[in-house]
Parts: sequence; structure tokens; C-alpha cells
Amino acid sequence: MNELVQRLSQGEHPVEVSLRPQKTAAALKESIDSGYVHIKFTQTKGGTDLGVRLDPNASNLNEADFIRSAGRIHLVGNLTLNYVDVRCVADIDLETLVGLGHLEPIGG
Repeated sequence: MNELVQRLSQGEHPVEVSLRPQKTAAALKESIDSGYVHIKFTQTKGGTDLGVRLDPNASNLNEADFIRSAGRIHLVGNLTLNYVDVRCVADIDLETLVGLGHLEPIGG
């Protein structure tokens, strides 16, 4: 398995939501509504910014208050990183737009 995928698959790692042009809870809500978000693992060389197609059935937005930028969300989605199919799992605080996340290799 790829070294980066293996490292991000072990334990929890600091992540942040990558948003442009403004980093706000409202912008994050727009990304979630489109079904696609960018999650950045901040403690890799230069950071690892991943485009994640969300799985709405596995993600949980029940504690989110996007208007007040409060609560926590659980985002889950699949992508391919360095030719390895993975699932990205991230728990994000809406006030700070940072949290913890990890990767789960899919298949063998």
C-alpha cells in the first residue's frame, strides 16, 4: 500500500475544510449540498488536500447549525489517492472548520 495512504489510515489526524473564496460554515453547506467537499490533512508535507465525493447515507449533519456556525458534522466519502481507493472520514467543528479525520482503504 502507498506510504501516505497507510499513514493516514492509522489513527486520527488533524484536518480542515478547504473552501474558496471564503472559509465559512455557509460556504461549507454549499459544498455539502453539491455533494463534494475538500478535506485537507494538515500535518503532511505541504498538506494533503483531498476532493471527497460525499456519501450522504454515511455522513451525519444532525448536530449542524450552519447559520450560527455551531455544532459538529461527520463527513464520509470515497476517492482515489495515489491509485488506492479509500474512504475519507472526518469530524468537523463548524465554528473553527477544523477537526480530525482518517482514511480507510477500500477492498484488498
